Amino acid sequence: MTNVLKLLRLLAFSLIGGVFGTRAGHRPVDWPSVSLKSIAGPPLPTTDYAGHVVLLVNTASRCGFTKQYAGLEALWRRYRDRGLVVLGVPSNDFGSQEPEGEAEIARFCETTFDVSFPMAAKQIVSGPSAHPLYRFAAAETGVLGTPNWNFHKILIGKDGRIVDWFSAVGGVGAKLDRAIEKAL
Repeated sequence: MTNVLKLLRLLAFSLIGGVFGTRAGHRPVDWPSVSLKSIAGPPLPTTDYAGHVVLLVNTASRCGFTKQYAGLEALWRRYRDRGLVVLGVPSNDFGSQEPEGEAEIARFCETTFDVSFPMAAKQIVSGPSAHPLYRFAAAETGVLGTPNWNFHKILIGKDGRIVDWFSAVGGVGAKLDRAIEKAL
């Protein structure tokens, strides 16, 4: 499918958003029931995420958007004391661009981008086998809010409801900053 056809398809989906989901999630994430292992092995403290703004990002170390790690780390350092959690979720779903194991992914993120925000163990983030957190997001946002490539961002508000989502193409910038500021 050409880029023009993809763009027209996305436009059509957005015009009939009621069928495919809305920008604001209806149900909150049940953080105590979300179980994610950290990239280092122990469980992530997902129960601590309740009452925080969470930026959920599916990542991949060999993607053309991998430089977004630097921007995500900057967001984490700028807003974490105000209640933002940047949560990286490595995935090999798109283009097989995260083929390594957790130790290699962690080493790459730390040494190349000085990543200190929480990183989950590698997960499936799309389709019927997706991690339950991503299946929840898909049910709440519809087609347009679900990851279709690496570095898709889902912003979850303090109340646990999905506030907005951002494609990888937009990167990290003013629009995302404004959404985070508003959510905080």
